[in-house]
Amino acid sequence: MPEKALSNFYDFTFDNIDGSKILLKEYEGKPILIVNTASFCGYTYQYKELQNLFVKYKSKGLKIIGVPSRDFGNQEFDNNSKVKEFCEINFNITFDLTTITNINKKPKHPFFQWIKNEAGFLALPKWNFYKYLITKEGKFYKYFTSMTKPSSTKFINAIENIL
Repeated sequence: MPEKALSNFYDFTFDNIDGSKILLKEYEGKPILIVNTASFCGYTYQYKELQNLFVKYKSKGLKIIGVPSRDFGNQEFDNNSKVKEFCEINFNITFDLTTITNINKKPKHPFFQWIKNEAGFLALPKWNFYKYLITKEGKFYKYFTSMTKPSSTKFINAIENIL
């Protein structure tokens, strides 16, 4: 993807786990949380907290996109339908999920290059469940590591700041 395209958050797309496209331009004007996820990680419990946040804030426009990946310890299924089933059965996930996506391995999804350009190298995921908040204007706001629980006060305050 050309460097120019990397400068606009709304140019990105993800493949939805259901087979359609997630066009970020359709989310313009809404706050967005993007999280790299995995089904077999010590942080997988965060799916429940993410779903709770989605239910609480979706009426205020919050969009959540879970991005399953095998890049960190192969802690994800190798099949998209298994990821979807796992998330629905165990956590009743209703927010968007992408197909299994490369985050650090090539070919890397261009969103993560954009994160590096916007927030610096340290913002790139070092493990599963890194969380990226994007403002209604499509600007990077903050990132949180795996250790920050979605139910934590500092995380909830950050979400409320961009609603």
